[in-house]
Amino acid sequence: MEKGKGLARRWAVELPDASSSSPAVPDPPGFTRSAPDADDAAGARQRKDSETAWKAQKAWEVAQAPFKNLMMMGFMMWMAGSTVHLFSIGITFSALWQPLNAFRSVGKVFEPFKDPRVDTIAPKLLFVALNLAAMGLGVWKLNTLGLLPTNPSDWVSSLAPAREVEYAGGGVPLI
Repeated sequence: MEKGKGLARRWAVELPDASSSSPAVPDPPGFTRSAPDADDAAGARQRKDSETAWKAQKAWEVAQAPFKNLMMMGFMMWMAGSTVHLFSIGITFSALWQPLNAFRSVGKVFEPFKDPRVDTIAPKLLFVALNLAAMGLGVWKLNTLGLLPTNPSDWVSSLAPAREVEYAGGGVPLI
């Protein structure tokens, strides 16, 4: 015989219908059925307030995340040294590429915190400022490596030849 088939239940409990007007079990002390709407409204308001506070806190945490990346990238650039080789160039271009991607995705990053009661302007500005600092760090490293054309000698090929200011000749004019 299959398990559970053909066997009668040994016990059963009949629970009263909760929708009936006269409950069989009395209410516990301190519980009143007269004002469930006020409790529900206060609970819903409290949940919304706590959700708003949570979203604002998480938005600030996301906005401060580039600071950790900035410190890590600065340490990696320091460890890479100031000579031009594959590792230092890779680290530098990574330091420039990450902020560019972050600028493109500011809207996506703060999308989960979009709420009329949560102000995300200040966290977004902090996020952008920290990414600008990271990009500035990358540009500084490019300059340290000598990969930015900041000296006049870097542009010598595009300069016109210098005009002769003096010329010397004998006592006989050449022309």
